[in-house]
Amino acid sequence: MKLEMICTGEEVLAGQIVDTNAAWFASTMMEHGVEIQRRVTVGDRLEDLIAVFQERSLHADVILVNGGLGPTSDDMSALAMAKAKGEPLVENAEWRERLEDWFTRNNREMPLSNLKQAMLPASAVMVDNPVGTACGFRVKLNRAWLFFTPGVPFELKHMVTEQFVPFIRDEFNLDSKVALKKLLTIGQGESALADKLEPLELPEGITIGYRSSMPHIEIKIFARGEKAIAVLPRVAGHIKMVLGTAVVAEDKATLAEEIHYKLLNSGLTLSVAESCTGGMITSQLVDFPGSSSYLQHGLVTYSNESKVRVLGVNPSTLDDHGAVSIATVEEMAKGARQILDSDYALATSGIAGPDGGTDEKPVGTVAIALATRGGVYSQMIKLPRRSRDLVRSLSAAVAYDMLRRELLAEAVIVDYQSIGRFSK
Repeated sequence: MKLEMICTGEEVLAGQIVDTNAAWFASTMMEHGVEIQRRVTVGDRLEDLIAVFQERSLHADVILVNGGLGPTSDDMSALAMAKAKGEPLVENAEWRERLEDWFTRNNREMPLSNLKQAMLPASAVMVDNPVGTACGFRVKLNRAWLFFTPGVPFELKHMVTEQFVPFIRDEFNLDSKVALKKLLTIGQGESALADKLEPLELPEGITIGYRSSMPHIEIKIFARGEKAIAVLPRVAGHIKMVLGTAVVAEDKATLAEEIHYKLLNSGLTLSVAESCTGGMITSQLVDFPGSSSYLQHGLVTYSNESKVRVLGVNPSTLDDHGAVSIATVEEMAKGARQILDSDYALATSGIAGPDGGTDEKPVGTVAIALATRGGVYSQMIKLPRRSRDLVRSLSAAVAYDMLRRELLAEAVIVDYQSIGRFSK
């Protein structure tokens, strides 16, 4: 089965918004053992939409079309599909009734423009959208089924999970015997990871894929067929051994997620004091429900005065060593932990850039500390200075990994291939 995706919208084409829908859809389909072979982005121009529907329907078996199902004049996916097939738009009575009921239940008067969302190509099969007003539909053109979904991420995800995946499994008799193992890594580039993994002789039905989402690179280990699924745990274990300390989580999207589920319901508590990461460590944890059970406070202490007054850092430490130093970040971590007697505290202080570095401490120099009830672990790292966001996100990842290793009773300070480390 050849699967493709067409993303619509001027804002997507112009890069004004990040197309998270395409990334999510590709990742979701890979988990079902199906890879997208082509993705096309097209603006809100009727002739361009008609042309791309006609052209790609000659090559693909299934095309997921995302966007253009709203009530405004620039939402033209349904009209373009009707013209591509040479047929009229007709009102879908079932969806009109759904629209009217939705507005009634929400005590709102339905604008006339919303009736446009019930107008579908004459040959279209309605696809339910249980969480929105945009009607999904599918149409057969040439060799392809074109499956139309709204651009709202929440609605897309419901429709793909509940409608699209079951449809392609039934339509194309896809083998459901697929398993996936994900290994999350930090500190090594994709080429370095590939150099270690490509020479491995993998059992039949096992393949490896890579997904870069800085500061992480995710290793995807696919198993297709019962025999491959049976040996997947052994293969994944061997790959973990080969990659060593680069692997920081299994079947998690981020290290923040890994830390959240290790602390959730553990009875342990965490405090955070951040300078260069600017609240990133804390904000990533509070994205998860239930984080209040372990996260006691997150402090952004950018100025030296806040480090002294809030965290109790000794002014002479700042005078003698500077804000970006092992001595200062250790006092920050200890001060954050002592405020509420937390079990753990993380602290960061660094030079994220693009300016402010020196020869001794260039941009990308970051001090990180983990305070525990038994002592303090700390390290000074040197990160690639490609961007301020990268320095911050890598710093947060290393801090998370220090805590993760402590929770597992492993060595807290380790060497990462692409991350330099200074001695005290």
